[in-house]
Parts: sequence; structure tokens; C-alpha cells
Amino acid sequence: LASRLPGLMPPMRTAQALEVAAIHSLKQPRNSRLFYQRPYRAPHHTSSATALVGGGSYPRPGEISLAHHGILFLDELPEFDRKVLEVMREPLETGEVSIARAAQQLTFPARFQLVAAMNPCPCGYLGDPEKSCGYRCEKAKRYQGKLSGPLLDRIDLHLDVPAVEAKELLGDKEGETSEAIAQRVRHAWKQQWHRQQRLNRELGSDKLEPMLRRHRDWLAGVMSRLGLSARSLHRSARVARTIADLDNSPEVERDHLREALSYRQNVQQG
Repeated sequence: LASRLPGLMPPMRTAQALEVAAIHSLKQPRNSRLFYQRPYRAPHHTSSATALVGGGSYPRPGEISLAHHGILFLDELPEFDRKVLEVMREPLETGEVSIARAAQQLTFPARFQLVAAMNPCPCGYLGDPEKSCGYRCEKAKRYQGKLSGPLLDRIDLHLDVPAVEAKELLGDKEGETSEAIAQRVRHAWKQQWHRQQRLNRELGSDKLEPMLRRHRDWLAGVMSRLGLSARSLHRSARVARTIADLDNSPEVERDHLREALSYRQNVQQG
């Protein structure tokens, strides 16, 4: 699923493609046939902090910069060293990473879409109705506890993906094609560029305030009940604006906000 995401996103504009080509030229040039295709990077969980964010005696871009304008997929997220994951927190906010050395300081762009996957517990069967391991209180909490709250707070969508039954997996039911989904995504992006000359993920808090004031009383109760931070609220507002765009709605309604907030669950809550 993660490897299909670059194909669902609109091709890069020429300026973006040149940025990506310049970054990759410092490590390993991309095939010219992929010039407009968004990059997809999937480093192994044994990767070091230098491999992930860049650095070295002669600083080179890491995986988060090689994924600039594309997808960074981290499989088995809790298996990554916690210190390695923590260094991503600032780039996820700023869209760049600065590497300081005694003789020089370099800044590499790193505006990527993070996609991560993990099992709910070490054996992978927590919550399975037939093979539940019973680790809900002990091993599962320790396993999920490898991920810090501030890092999880920067991941906007938390989704449980249950196992697919054999009948459904091997059945003749055809799902929606990638092209159909890509058309919806392109339409939503065009709406965003037409309305605000940028994507929703780049909206500042000042642009979100009118939307939040419209639902102020309801949101105040939700924030208090769920203990949401200001960062969580603003990130959910950007997601809600995107849900509204996919719904062809000119305004962000309460249902759009409710759906966006439903994705901001803590991993421990399953």
C-alpha cells in the first residue's frame, strides 16, 4: 500500500523535480525516466541516525532528504532505535534538516510524507479474535512505549489495519483502481492551489483560525475531553480541510472535523 502512494500523488512540477534531482546527485543520481516521479524511500529499521537524516565527515543527505517531495516509509516502526526516530521530529515540523560540523553547516530540504507501519505487539496478534496473544497489559505496552508521544503527535492519521479474510483476499470483488483515486487526489490538490496557492499541509495557524472559530464552542469541549495540544488541533484542522476538499465541500463542516479528530488516537488505545 505504501509503495503505491507516489503513483496516487500528482507528478512533481519541474522546479520540484530539479530539487529532487539535485539532492540525489549528492548520493546516487536518479534514473532520468523517473524525473517527474515522486521519490519513495523505505530504509531498513537497522538504519543509523546518519543514514536517516544525513551527515558524515563530508555531509551527505540522508533518507529523509532523499524522500523530499515524496514518501518515506518506515516499516516495523518500534524496531528503529528511539534516538534515530527522535531526530526526525524537527524536520517533520520545518521541512528541512541542518547538519553542523566544525568546518561547515549545511541545510538539506526534507519535506516528505511519512508513512509508518507497526504490529500492535511483539508477536503481531494483539486484538486478533482467533490468535490473540493476551499481551494487552504488559508486553504490548512496553512495545508501543518505544515510540515517544511527541513523535506520535506529528503523525496525523493513526489507522488500525485488521487482517483480511481469505475469502475476501481471494474473491473476485474488484477494488477501486489507482487511477480513479489519483484523479480525486489531483482534483483536491487543484482546489487547494486555486483557493490558497498552497497545499493544506502548508497552511499557517492564521489561515486556520476562521475555520476553528466557526466551530469554537464544540472544539473547546473536544480539546478538553481528549486533552489535545494546540499542535494536534491545527494538524487536525489541516486534515479536516483536506477531507472537505475530497468531499467537494467549500466549507469545513463539523463532520469533517470529527473524522479528522478520530484519526488522532494514541497507539496504545488501538
